[in-house]
This record gives sequence, structure tokens and C-alpha cells, in this order.
Amino acid sequence: MATPTGVLCVSAARSDRKSRRSQARSTGRTAETAATVADVCRALEAIAPLSLAQAWDNVGLLAGDRTVAARRGLLCIDLTGPVVAEAIRRRVQIVIAYHPPIFKPISRLTGPGAGMDGLVLRCISAGIAIYSPHTALDAAEGGTNDVIADLCGIGARRPIEYTESTAGECKVVVFVPAEAVERVAEAMFAAGAGRIGDYERCSFRLSGEGTFFGTDATQPVVGQKGRFERVAEIRLEVVTPTRRLPHVVEAIHAAHPYEEPAFDVYPLASKPTQGIGRVGRLPAPTGLGKLAAKLKRATRAAGAQIVGTARQRVERAVIVVGAAGSLPLSAGLATGDVVITGEVRHHDALTVLRHGSTAIALGHWSSERPVLAPLADRLACELPSIQWIVSTADHEPLQPVAG
Repeated sequence: MATPTGVLCVSAARSDRKSRRSQARSTGRTAETAATVADVCRALEAIAPLSLAQAWDNVGLLAGDRTVAARRGLLCIDLTGPVVAEAIRRRVQIVIAYHPPIFKPISRLTGPGAGMDGLVLRCISAGIAIYSPHTALDAAEGGTNDVIADLCGIGARRPIEYTESTAGECKVVVFVPAEAVERVAEAMFAAGAGRIGDYERCSFRLSGEGTFFGTDATQPVVGQKGRFERVAEIRLEVVTPTRRLPHVVEAIHAAHPYEEPAFDVYPLASKPTQGIGRVGRLPAPTGLGKLAAKLKRATRAAGAQIVGTARQRVERAVIVVGAAGSLPLSAGLATGDVVITGEVRHHDALTVLRHGSTAIALGHWSSERPVLAPLADRLACELPSIQWIVSTADHEPLQPVAG
């Protein structure tokens, strides 16, 4: 369940002093030492873990030296010529560009030029690092979709589509004769296995029968080679951190009485809790036009559009910033639902209408821009030694026609 952005910011502010002390202990960096680009990357990855990004995306540090001291950071949606000029003028050391300026492989970096390769080269030449959170920030708590949900007044909410995640753990299953099971289990525990939460030395054991036929090249501890043997064994299951797996396997071989211990390793996945998009009920049923006008004012969108009629009542919101595509359709749209997004394709709008639903399109850039200010606040809580600036040169590329 996602938490409203405001709660996250308040919590971060309250724990600012504690987090700085903890960070200093973990990194060996004192409060007086200048933060680096690497520190910024760590803070951003804590806010929006890169594992939450879509598989097709290109997120994280895209250019720059991690060891460079960072005194100022600039936040924007798009890395454009005016934004790069602003970054150079303000003497920033890192630009956090929501949209990845490097998306497809670049074969060469040359300048001058108006293309993205030229803009990236200008940043590199000026010693400015570039970081993009993109869909990782979309999925993260307090990210782009949560900011819009907050503007709608939505409390309880869930992702439309959960991001696959792993717990960094695996289960090791080894088959051991009963008289040796305690020795093998203790060796695995000592190697780092068997911890679940605050509990240690955790295992599961099941009695069974193992069979084998030893060839002439074998030296079986139980039974004889050249014969089909049946042996009473214990199936010993233990959860292991993946990083400790080599040590646990080594412990099995050292403690197990067999010449060739039989064991299996199964990867474990954690329960998914975060993902793309948000679904939640509005505080009270409201008119589509009224909600659209409220969001247009709050996001300062140049021109919001609606799918449906202004008088239609909406009760549940399906939120996908940027380009919604077909993702909202997987939320099971029905009468009373409103899709809140940046842009809606013509045929997707028709599909929304066929479901009896409605939609609000705030503009791609306008639906994403509101996340920058709260993101800057959260970074200021984590890295107060850095001055965080929301770009003023970052603009909506589409403007309404006057008259």
C-alpha cells in the first residue's frame, strides 16, 4: 500500500539528524565532509530503487564521475539546451533528469550540436553528472504517481501493476543421513544460512529415502559400489542470503559425510509491494470537469483534456503519469472510474468510453513535473549540504494556441 507523499516528507524531515549520523557511520563520511556524486546516487536509489524500473528503461547514473564533490544539484523533467545552459550557469555538479537523455546506445559523442549527444557532451565537458530515475520513480512510494494521487486527495492506494522483485535470498535443500543432519545444519548456520527475520538457526526437516548406484570409480560412505542402494535420509531445507551461498555450499561439502552430497538451490522472490501506476478511491464522488479543473490548477497544466462529459460522476482514480498506453485497461475499468494521465491515444480514449469510464489528460510533461519539488525536499533531507534547485528553464514543449 502506498503512503501519501506528505507523510514521507514529514518522516524524512523528522529523521534527518538520525539519518545523517547513520549515513556518516556507514560511509565513513563526517557531516563536514562534502557529499559526492556517489552519495547523491545512493540517496536517489534509496528513494527510487533502480530495481523498480521497467525492464526496457535506462535509469541510474548515465554520465559523470562518482567521486566528484557535489555542492549543487538541478532537477528537471527533460535535459534540453536551456536546461544545460542553466546547469552550467548555476555551477551544478549533477543534473537529475527524469527522462533519460541517453536511452538508446550512442555510437559517438561530438559537438557542437542540437542533438542529445551534443547536450550530454556539454554536461560531461562542464563536469556535470547526469542521473535519471524515470520509471523507478514512477513505481516508488512518494514518486510521480503518488504525487498526483495526493493532489486528488486519495488515501489508500495500490499499484496497477506490481514490479517483480527478489529478496536476495535462496533456499538450499540438502539430503543428509539422519546421524549427520545436525552436523551439516550447524555448518550451514555458521556459514550464514538459516536466518528469517529476527529468528536464527531456522530449518525444515523431512524424512525420506534416497537411492543411488555407485560405479566402479566411486567410494560410497554408505552401502557398496556396484549395487543399487536405498538409504534413509533427511531433507534439510535452509534459507540463505544469495551473497552467502558460496560459503554455505562450501560448508555442506565440508560437513557432509557423502563423497558427492546431493543438494538443490531455489531462488526466492519477495512479496511485491511497489509497482507502476496507482489505483484508489477519491475522497467523495465528484464531477469529471470539477476534478479536471482542480488538477489543471494544481499542476499548472497548459491545457488539460477530458474523455467523457464534464458532468459525469467519478469515484475511483486510475493514475499513470506520462503516456498511459494500455496500462490503465488492466485495472478493470468500469463506470465511475477516471484515468488520470499525461496523454491518451485516440483509440485508447475510445476504449475508455466503451468501458463507461472517463479520463483526464494533463499533458505528458505537466503530469510528471509536480514530482520535482517534493523530490528536491526529500534529497535536501538526505543530503542537506547540497543545494537542490528545481530548474526554471525546464518547460512544457506543447503550448496551447491563443484565441
